[in-house]
Amino acid sequence: MNAILGVIFHFLGGFASGSFYIPYKKVKGWAWESYWIIGGLFSWLIVPPLAAWLTIPNFSEIISQAGGAVIGYTFLFGILWGIGGLTYGLGVRYLGVSLGSSIILGLCMVFGSLIPSIYYDIFPAAGKDTFSALVGNTWGRTVLLGLAVCIVGIIICGKAGTRKEKELMKGGVDPHGLPAKKEGKSDQGIDLHVEADKIKLAKTEYRFGLGLLVSIISGVLSACFNFGLEAGKPMAAVANSLWMAAHPGEGNFLYQNNVTYVVVLWGGLTTNFIWCMILNARNKTFGDYTNKKTPLLSNYIFSALAGTTWFLQFFFYGMGESKLGNGPSSWILHMAFIILTANAWGLALKEWAGVSKKTKTTVIIGIITIIVSVLLVGYGNSLKG
Repeated sequence: MNAILGVIFHFLGGFASGSFYIPYKKVKGWAWESYWIIGGLFSWLIVPPLAAWLTIPNFSEIISQAGGAVIGYTFLFGILWGIGGLTYGLGVRYLGVSLGSSIILGLCMVFGSLIPSIYYDIFPAAGKDTFSALVGNTWGRTVLLGLAVCIVGIIICGKAGTRKEKELMKGGVDPHGLPAKKEGKSDQGIDLHVEADKIKLAKTEYRFGLGLLVSIISGVLSACFNFGLEAGKPMAAVANSLWMAAHPGEGNFLYQNNVTYVVVLWGGLTTNFIWCMILNARNKTFGDYTNKKTPLLSNYIFSALAGTTWFLQFFFYGMGESKLGNGPSSWILHMAFIILTANAWGLALKEWAGVSKKTKTTVIIGIITIIVSVLLVGYGNSLKG
């Protein structure tokens, strides 16, 4: 039963993460850095302590008594993860929701799930899954098989993405499936198009090479969130022990990680705030926040909605982790469900419009492959239980 509940909670978290960028598409007249940091204030500063306050009595005392090393390492991994989260937004801009998310989160899945287990092989700790333990028993090998199958699914989705680019660029069409624009600049001041007599190919925000580089950086650094959870585990353990003492016989505390999120996300806020302020200054976009020529109220609402939705991924992740443990399985399931959701949104938003039937079939096969990987990881966890 714990395995089933864990999978359900991770699905809800993955759906929230795979969907959070959609409200940003409703923001009008603001530069990327403006709506990103407004949403980020809700993601990293406002909602996390609110969630902790609602679920963990005296959570601030747990943080204050955690010790400098625990807080410092948790915050540091949050900063590194923040860089990954920042470049995630850029990766989605340049590759689209489906392809960008698949590449970024696929790399994040591999690093975030395997590195901690390898670390605990070198530095053993009670209750932690080691890589040796994974390969040494049936449930662990099933989970690793699920990871391998998911990687195959990501590769297939990536293949579909490259086919999409080639097909649509040949037709002089925006690879997001939209009519090519004649001129303009991106929100970060990057030229989107050049004179037609110099280049006969539409040039838009879809940039596979740049997007791939950004996505690789994002995928590697985004895995630091899982490392931050490990570093901040002593805080979650205190919250869990206090709850279990007050509720004997009811299992682990579903919301124990909410206290850890507060510190990890301080790091994420630091990175993103500095970068967005630099962009505001460079692009002279500080006026966005008060520009009455734009729909200010709706822009703030949609940005806040995006930021809140983003945080919900980890709210539910913590619930899933309480059922499955913070081993490779939780991280793999979380990433896989995000990839599934992002690809589903990519199809729904017609990011694959205008491509051949073969290309659409390829991305669908990739999605089905990822679904199979989720089932394998879930089955592996049921064997462990």
